[in-house]
Formats: sequence, structure tokens, C-alpha cells
Amino acid sequence: MPSALESPEAGEEGDILHYEEIEDDSVSPMDLSELLKEGTKESHDRAENTQFVKDFLKGRIKKELFKLATVALHFTYSALEEEMDRNKNNPVFAPLYFPMELHRTEALAKDLKYFYGEDWKEKIQCSEATQQYVDRIHHVGQHEPELLVAHAYTRYMGDLSGGQVLKKVAQRALKLPSTGEGIQFYVFDNISNAQQFKQLYRARMNALELDKNTKERIVEEANKAFRFNMQVFDELDKIGRSLTEEAQDGGVPVHDGKGDIRKCPYYADKLGTAGPGCPFHAAVGLVRQPLVQLVLAACVAVAAGAAAWYIL
Repeated sequence: MPSALESPEAGEEGDILHYEEIEDDSVSPMDLSELLKEGTKESHDRAENTQFVKDFLKGRIKKELFKLATVALHFTYSALEEEMDRNKNNPVFAPLYFPMELHRTEALAKDLKYFYGEDWKEKIQCSEATQQYVDRIHHVGQHEPELLVAHAYTRYMGDLSGGQVLKKVAQRALKLPSTGEGIQFYVFDNISNAQQFKQLYRARMNALELDKNTKERIVEEANKAFRFNMQVFDELDKIGRSLTEEAQDGGVPVHDGKGDIRKCPYYADKLGTAGPGCPFHAAVGLVRQPLVQLVLAACVAVAAGAAAWYIL
């Protein structure tokens, strides 16, 4: 995969979250897949135009923010797949149970291990917006399992479509290994043809024995799922605006000496320890010492003399 950052090709950005690409003459306007396609168009458009998604597509994604997005996905899919397992024999959902092909929890665990290390479980926490999403998924799975269809459709069909564009953007923008570390979430090893699988999935959805009212409730729930996703996007966007520039290796942001020092990752109270001080402030303090200033001045003079000699 190319290492240079490239912008999405024409049309990709506008279609990033649209995943009903194939026209199928065999479907009816009353089929669930068609109702979902038509009934979530506005939510699709709004989600595509969140600042987080637009910045992501342009390659403007900090590694620290990408890591937090992966954390949010971990909690979301852990909840979703827990409820899918709970309802795997329930006729209102069973035909859409594809654990080998679709489940993402294991892949996300690999990504989090890559980003945070072996003890990643101790280093992550569920954000407020993600927790609201998770709570809704658990409620649906335990009390209204027929609505679980909406959450599975919204997540997995998007992952198999626009998600594949995001995978390429993330790998290029963050200079992730070409071997796939950090983006396993987007890799579906047990699906050889994404388009065919999506057709199968839609056919299974359309074959569910659901009355008109239940189908309408599923469409409504799919729109709720989009809103939950947009809330997570907005939360990540706010966090992204508060992050300072990252180190070249994409590591923890370093305080630049501007703004509230409490936002510095090395700030002792933030860490809850009396650990190492902020690298920026430590460097500034060192440079202000007279002896260090004298040495630096001498180095500059020597360097200038050497440059002049080289030019002559």
C-alpha cells in the first residue's frame, strides 16, 4: 500500500458512509434494506459532514485522536457483539448473525495492543458519548432485540464500504506499517468479496418476518444509531482541537508552552503522580541558565565560522 498521503478520489468523500451502492431490481420499496436506505439518507449526509469525518478523509488526523477513536470503537463493538451473541438464536436477529465474518472485537483488541501495549485494558476508558451509545445497544439487545438489526446494519455495512477508504487514509496519514498493525479493525479476513457479502446481508434482512410497524421502528433506531455516532465524532473533534502538535513519531502530544499548563500530558496533577516534568518547560529552564547560554553562543559562533569557511 502506498505510503504517501493521498486525498480520496473524486466521489469518495461524498459517499464515505453510503453503503447501498448496488441497484437491485429484485428488491421492493417495502423491503427493509430499501426502507433503511431511504430512511437514513439525511442521517448519512449529516454524519459525512461532521468535522471529524471531513478532517479524517483529508488526512488531518492525529495519532492520539485516532487511538481514542479506536477506543470508542472497542467499547461500541464489545457491547454490540455481546448483544448479538445473546440473541444469536432469536428469530428476529438470528439470520444476521455472522460472527466469523463480521465480529470486530478481536481485531480491535489487536489494534489497541499495538497502540497502547500489552496492558492496554488498564490504559483506556469509555468516554461519555460512547457510553451513551453502549447503554442504548445493551437496552436494545436485552429489551427490544428486533432493533438490534438497525445497529448491526449501521455499523457493519459501513465498515465494509466507506470504512475501507478510512483504512487507506489512516495508514497513509499516520504512517502505519504496511503489514496492517493499527488498522486490523478494517480488515475482514473471512470475507473474500465485500460486495457479494453485502448483497447476502441485505437479502437476509429482507427475509426477516417483520410487520410494517417493526420495520419503521428499525429505521428510526438506525437514525438513532447515526446520531450516537455523530455525538462520538463531535466529542472526538473537541478533543482534537485541544491536542497540541504531536511528536514526529506520533506519540503523546508535548506541551508547547502555550495555553493552560494543565492540558500538558506531563503535568503532575494530570497524571496523578509526581512524575517527570514537562519536556518543554524543562528545556526552557535549562536554556535560561547563564552557563548554558554561554555554551550555546560559542556553538553558534563556531557553526557560523565553519559555514563561512565552507562557502569561501
